[in-house]
Amino acid sequence: MTRFLLDTGIAGLYLDRKRGVFERAEAEVAKGNRVGIAAAVLAELAYRAEGSPKRERNLAALRQALSVWKLWLPDTETAFEYGRIALELKKLGRPIGQNDIWIAATARVLGNIRVVTMDADLAVVPGLTIENWAI
Repeated sequence: MTRFLLDTGIAGLYLDRKRGVFERAEAEVAKGNRVGIAAAVLAELAYRAEGSPKRERNLAALRQALSVWKLWLPDTETAFEYGRIALELKKLGRPIGQNDIWIAATARVLGNIRVVTMDADLAVVPGLTIENWAI
């Protein structure tokens, strides 16, 4: 089984059913693979939905997606990994946003997972396997 961790941009495209992301995710699930998000992604998507003129529809779509997606929650190990990544990137002179660090920390703790993103920031984090489903 392959596991895929969607970042916020890709998860948003899934919810909006744009650029083939929804179809790709559904195909992966149909193959028995796992598609999910980190808690930071859920928080960003909830914020987006709450502020939307189509709030109820967007919250319903997010809840529906959560019935398909695995939600990977941070734990103590994830928090320590966050600290390691933030320091690594600072030393490289390439800091990234805090939520991206949480996504990266989640991925590195899970191990053997593909991060699905269009975000160049996540590509600079050592040890991540990156894919882009936005076609």
